Amino acid sequence: MKCLWRTAMVALLLTGQAVESVSAAEGSCLRGVNLAGAEFGTLPGEFGKDYIYPSGETVDYFAAKGFNTVRLPFLWERLQPALFGDFSADELTRLKDMVVSMRNKDIVVILDPHNYARYQGQLIGSPDVPPGAFTDLWRRLAQEFGQDPGVIFALMNEPYDISAVSWLSVANEAIAGIRTISNRNLVMVPGTAWTGAHSWGADWYGGSNASVMAGVRDPANHFVYEFHQYFDEDFSGKKDSCLRAQEAIASVGEVANWLRSTGAKGFLGEFGVTREPSCIAAAAAMTDAVDANRDVFIGWAYWAGGDWWPKEEALNIQPVDGVDRPQMAGLVAALARPMPSGQCSFLDR
Repeated sequence: MKCLWRTAMVALLLTGQAVESVSAAEGSCLRGVNLAGAEFGTLPGEFGKDYIYPSGETVDYFAAKGFNTVRLPFLWERLQPALFGDFSADELTRLKDMVVSMRNKDIVVILDPHNYARYQGQLIGSPDVPPGAFTDLWRRLAQEFGQDPGVIFALMNEPYDISAVSWLSVANEAIAGIRTISNRNLVMVPGTAWTGAHSWGADWYGGSNASVMAGVRDPANHFVYEFHQYFDEDFSGKKDSCLRAQEAIASVGEVANWLRSTGAKGFLGEFGVTREPSCIAAAAAMTDAVDANRDVFIGWAYWAGGDWWPKEEALNIQPVDGVDRPQMAGLVAALARPMPSGQCSFLDR
């Protein structure tokens, strides 16, 4: 059945019928791309040698394609070399300059500490990294970016090996800290277990995200849940396949129903595919699924672009000499859809 489904999707994509069938529908508020680079390299790393922020050319390319959002990964340790300490002046300048340059182009920026709920390899909540240190990080970020609602605060990239109960406590404390500074910025809250949509209802570490993370508390009531979802055999995005695309796409509908039951909204913060035609069709189907559930989903962000990806990186959509990567064909329909009317006011606080 999976082979038949993939074959049908490829045929629709290549003939344009799939695009035509949804072209009249509205799309999501946020049509994003992850622009990697600032999270690269070993710590502490040397800027320009071990890690980089997106170039102006890269940002301009994706903006011209219709992307209106950038999820911007960076490392906590580079920005804040000592817990509870001041931000690195140099790194803060780089981060702020990057944000300002994108905001000047009307791009929504999602700040993404790409740390997997860790600092120097130690889990948040361990003796070396108390939850208050994470709250301190976000209070400081709120002080720097809290006056611009076009900067979104994604609390943490893909927490894992931390119970949902423990992570909920950490997240709620950080949100409360942010709200002592600003109510203007949307907060994105992941679950544990890499925040997979497919596993949202599974009990990984003592309590599922579905049962526990409904307990998120935001004094400003200005948050969404962030999900990630890949298509390969273990849903990790590390294998060059889309063998479980049908299940991955179905999981968006499943978490959409959970969002409706909790009265919350969500965002698909990562998904990505290889250049195989059936996988490109799966990417199109994924954006279709998110857009079809736009009553509870505010958008999506593809993983990934960025100046330093090698050409052979499987999920890479960074153009080569100005030429689109094949995967872009799976996103063009969603990028072209009209903005949804009256649903994007969360960016106007």
